Amino acid sequence: MALDVGEKTVGVAVSDELGITVSPRTTLKRDGLEINRLQEMVRSEGIGTIVVGLPVSLNGTHGPAVERSEKFVALLRERIQITVETWDERLTTTQAERLLISQNVRREKRRQIIDQAAAALILEDYLRAKSPATSTDLQDWDGWDN
Repeated sequence: MALDVGEKTVGVAVSDELGITVSPRTTLKRDGLEINRLQEMVRSEGIGTIVVGLPVSLNGTHGPAVERSEKFVALLRERIQITVETWDERLTTTQAERLLISQNVRREKRRQIIDQAAAALILEDYLRAKSPATSTDLQDWDGWDN
């Protein structure tokens, strides 16, 4: 499972247990109950690792967004008893926006799914780095419900 943690929402994406396919799953509101919802998803889907994107700036510095993500990671590690890793997610939201535009996803729908699309890109990148032979490609995802 990968998470794109924002100020107001958390985008969620998952892969199959072999790490071959990646699917954007949902966008959770940051309402204080998101960790509970993630715990339930971890249980129900048999998640073994959570990867949280760190929005490091292009020059490599860590700003407020990274601090926010690191606090979220600390909460996850306290409450969910599986491996929680961080992953450099530079430009994933920009990439997700371009991808959704290229697939003719309407603006209103893009706003609803941008975070889960970014989470899917984070997970794809993570899986590629961990297993170079694995082929996943969000470019082929057509489940956006234009």
